[in-house]
Amino acid sequence: MILEKIKTPGLSHLSYLVGSGGKAAVIDPRRDCEIYLEKARAEGLTITHILETHRNEDLVSGSPILSEWTGATVLHGPNAGGEVAFAKTAREGETVEIGQLKFEVLETPGHTDDSLSFVLHDTAYPQGPVGVFTGDALFVGDVGRTDFYPDRARDVAGLLYDSLQKLLALGDQTILYPAHGAGSVCGSGMAEREFSTIGHERRNNPRLQIESRDAFIEAKLQEVHYQPPYFRLMERLNIEGGSAAPRVKRPRNLSLAQLEDSDAYHLIDVREPGAWCAGHLRGSYCIPASMIPAFAGWFVGEGESVALVASDEGTLETAATHLVRIGLDNIVGGYTGVIPAAAQGRDLGQVPMIKTDEVRRRLEESRNGWTLIDVRAADEREEACIKDSTHIYAGHLNEEWQDLDPLASYTLMCASGMRATVAASWLASKGFGNVDVYLGSMGAWKAAQG
Repeated sequence: MILEKIKTPGLSHLSYLVGSGGKAAVIDPRRDCEIYLEKARAEGLTITHILETHRNEDLVSGSPILSEWTGATVLHGPNAGGEVAFAKTAREGETVEIGQLKFEVLETPGHTDDSLSFVLHDTAYPQGPVGVFTGDALFVGDVGRTDFYPDRARDVAGLLYDSLQKLLALGDQTILYPAHGAGSVCGSGMAEREFSTIGHERRNNPRLQIESRDAFIEAKLQEVHYQPPYFRLMERLNIEGGSAAPRVKRPRNLSLAQLEDSDAYHLIDVREPGAWCAGHLRGSYCIPASMIPAFAGWFVGEGESVALVASDEGTLETAATHLVRIGLDNIVGGYTGVIPAAAQGRDLGQVPMIKTDEVRRRLEESRNGWTLIDVRAADEREEACIKDSTHIYAGHLNEEWQDLDPLASYTLMCASGMRATVAASWLASKGFGNVDVYLGSMGAWKAAQG
């Protein structure tokens, strides 16, 4: 038997290859799915089934591609909001046999209406379930978000509560295999661990400590989550079936002249914030490569062209891979060498980074025409915020920048300065000439308070 977890960095997506008796199943494959075929062949396994726990919102599913390559049957849950073109509908109680292993289908709606969990049994040891693949219903340390059906918010929260009771009934020995780990946009309270059991979650998961269905519903209704625009693209592609990922993900190399002639709709600098602030090509905005999965989908629309700026070829490839996994494929090329651009006489842009003393001074003076904008998530701001700061979530600046005065002055802050740089760079790319970044942001502010 083989059970291997495949993690997708950035998205914190967890997929699985499970095999026995020469056969294998893949649970929730990602778009660049060669890895599953390679691992299965290395173990002498044939992929016969692909099991989808739900219609993913945050990445393109690799199921239709992997099915085409292998002939494997794809199973998906009912009520997917449309007919999943590449899958058969699986219902509660149905089973799939993989050698001596058996997957039992459990309908666990709440996160999405089509959510399934797959209960893993070892037929050689029939005393109870060995594990369960829960998708986004139950995580390590958290449970799924329930905000995708705002007109049915109370109903779907109740459905998730009922689904969690089904999962708890599997027994404390059951190993938990979720579809995401810490850092995913699909939950905010996940543990750093990617292993657990139903018993451990029963005793330690905060959401499972809520005793009544009504109290659980009320708690879920109080949560604040954000939905990047690209989620709608993922929904459609994961119904229709997305195309295979480009075989070569490293963008073609662009000279400075080619970059300037490319007419790319977006010029994204994927270097670290300090590097972008110190000197950047005018018109670019900064999304560090590691932050692309979380923020590129807020600013880049379907089909819009992207050119990338990086410090090295490896970072260009990492950034392009992240974009491909969320369906943003129109990458015209990549350029390395911001400093050489300066040597060629290009006028680089700069954005100052200011410290706590300067922020405090500006607040005390109540400077006219200056605003401190906090771009953190709402739940972070509820825990602690700076008085007289204004809250605009970083992703929401994709549209709300139009409501700001480009002639006014703005300081952007977050928890450390990373998201603040993304936000400041977006404003700068839109012609805002008086922006700076609070270096250290909330962390520095708290440290200064003693």
